[in-house]
Amino acid sequence: MVRSTTIVRASDALPLAASVDDEQTEQALQEHKQQAKLIFRRITPNSEPRCSIESGQYTLHYLISDNVVFLTIADKSYPRKLAFSFLDELSKEFASTYGPKVEAVRKPYAFVGFDTFMSKTARLYQDTRTASAASGGLDKLNDDLQDVTRIMTKNMEELLWRGDSLDRMSHLSTSLRSESEKYRKAAKNINFQAMLRQYAPIAAVGFFIFIVLLWRFW
Repeated sequence: MVRSTTIVRASDALPLAASVDDEQTEQALQEHKQQAKLIFRRITPNSEPRCSIESGQYTLHYLISDNVVFLTIADKSYPRKLAFSFLDELSKEFASTYGPKVEAVRKPYAFVGFDTFMSKTARLYQDTRTASAASGGLDKLNDDLQDVTRIMTKNMEELLWRGDSLDRMSHLSTSLRSESEKYRKAAKNINFQAMLRQYAPIAAVGFFIFIVLLWRFW
């Protein structure tokens, strides 16, 4: 299920709004909320617009729209499609309500009143069956959102210890390395098969002559 949500301005990580979480949730997600702050600091104009970052039993999903980052912490088992459907709903409502004011605000949590909409929407997405039915009745999401396999997935360890990036070019570079390795293996396989086709008849003839000679002079 969706556990906690935070909205910040992408350019400077200024908090704009956040869900009101109970004490138990605050304690359970304390470490992951700190990780969310790290993610906000890592976001640049070149960052992937949608990303899922796995961390223990939870996954942090974020969506960037119009210089605003919408991030939710959800159970690792919670479907990514529903998590991004939830974030997409928030982004549309937030843009409609506060869009023109985002660049002008200077104080944190200037749009704290947005929690009412976040809480109401989060309740719809608590149960995956209810959420699936609800999202089916909403406006059709675009193809990029529906195709969750195209959403970049990272591991928190990569961000914390390896200094990994959230940038598109980093993701593209990783994809290219993966594709390059795939084609390299395919090329080796093709070359091996070509070598077999070229030398197999010669080897067969040589083996036949060897058997004949062996049989004749044994």
